[in-house]
Formats: sequence, structure tokens, C-alpha cells
Amino acid sequence: MPKLTRPLRSALYIPGSKPRALDKARTLPCDAILFDLEDAVSPDGKIAARETLAQALATGGYGARLKVIRINALDTAWGVDDARAAADMKPDAILLPKVGNPADLEALAELVGDIPLWAMMETPGAMLNAPAIAAHRQLQAMVMGTNDLAKDLQTRFRADRLPLATSLGLCLLAAKAHCCAIIDGVYNAFKDEDGLRAECDQGRDMGFDGKTLIHPAQLDIANTAFSPSDAEADLARRQIAAFEAAEAEGQGVAVVDGRIVENLHVATARETLAKLDAIAALNAE
Repeated sequence: MPKLTRPLRSALYIPGSKPRALDKARTLPCDAILFDLEDAVSPDGKIAARETLAQALATGGYGARLKVIRINALDTAWGVDDARAAADMKPDAILLPKVGNPADLEALAELVGDIPLWAMMETPGAMLNAPAIAAHRQLQAMVMGTNDLAKDLQTRFRADRLPLATSLGLCLLAAKAHCCAIIDGVYNAFKDEDGLRAECDQGRDMGFDGKTLIHPAQLDIANTAFSPSDAEADLARRQIAAFEAAEAEGQGVAVVDGRIVENLHVATARETLAKLDAIAALNAE
């Protein structure tokens, strides 16, 4: 599956059962919408939610936002029918919860054809099988399900997320090794801006591409945290210019702000500027 090159700073869960929320999502500054048929929909509303979501997607109006449908697990009463209905809606991707191994993705692929697949990484088994999951030919992105994972691991809450560090790291390694996008888990206290900002900064420092969100009020913080800052952009431009000047003089390294700049730093700098261009293009659509 080709690597996603577009921004994924913010991936907002929207209940597939709520027409007002589906309508509001058309105006929100999120990079991706995770249309949810799973946790956000009660058991007695799941069948109706498929039709509600299908009507919303058929109406359109979501612009350049990535449209991803999270279905119920295939071993539930709704999963298989969700998968078939989601495929008919022609989303950008289908998100499968409770992925434990590549066979789960293969079962979904048999139902939906060549639509890109995303995997919820939210069980201890998924952590141990992360490399094999990331290697699946149709997998485009991993999404951390930190609430379910914390429940299964029986962790205590810590603001630094130390109890989840091993799990987050295993999935990050697997995703990066197989060129998958990887999106961090939700922050539950949606009114706690400082806490959200700290967790977004932590996720960005670790290497996540973005953050899953449960409320529109969280969008600005996530978009800012996962965008290159003005200082980062300025440094990237100066690194590229200095290295190109050094190359023109037959040198293999340059010095910027007292630090060595080599090929690998220039590659990172170019990625930073390319991300800025991609964000600008997304905002213009």
C-alpha cells in the first residue's frame, strides 16, 4: 500500500448515527474524519447508523478531509454487514477495531476488496504482533486505542503515559519499518487544554503523525502540535541552504547554529518543508 503523504495531524471521531454531528464535520478543520459505527453507536442503533452515514457520505461536502469508516469487529453481530456497507460507501479507508493479527485484516480485505485498511491497535496481542500487522499489504495506517489497551494491561493513569510506553514504542517501530502512518490515541479530558497539549507534544516527539480526538474543541491544539513550528521551518531552510553552499565548495557537511548538518539532517529538513506545503494545500481546499 503506498505511503500516505498527506497530513494526519488530527483525526476526529464522529458518531455515524448523529446527523447533526455528521453535518458539522463538514466545516471542522480536521485532517481526517473517523466516522464511527462502533463505540459511539449503541447496539440498538447500529443498523440504522449505517444508513444515516451512507446518506451523509452520498451527500458529500467533506472536502479534502480523509474519510475513514470505523466498523464493528468482524466477530460481532454487526461487523460483516458493516464492512460490506462501508465498502459501498467508498470511503478513503476502513478502520478495523480489535486487530490482533494479520488474519483479521485479511478477513476484512476479502469483504471490501482493495480499499485501504487501518488497524486499531488496542490489545496486548496486537502489540506483540505489531510488525506482522504493519506488514499487511493493504494496511495504510495504525491507530492507537489507548483506552482499551490500558484496560487490558490493568495500568494506572499517569500523565506521562509511562505504563503505555512499551506498547506505543512497539507500534511506532512497526509502523515506521513498514511505512505505515501511525496516529496516537485519544485524550479523554477534552476540556483540559494543558493536558492535551502535553500529550500531543509527547506524541509528536515520539514520532506519531497525529492524534485521534473525541471533541472538536481539541482540534486547534492537535493541529498546532503536529505542524512544523515557525522555528522548525526556519531552521530547515537554513540547514538546506548551508548544506547546498557547503556542497558547492566540495564539502560534505555544513554547520548551522554550532551543529553539524549532514545528508540525514537535510532529508529531515526537506520533509519538514514538504509537510508545511501539504498542510497549506489542504487548508486551501
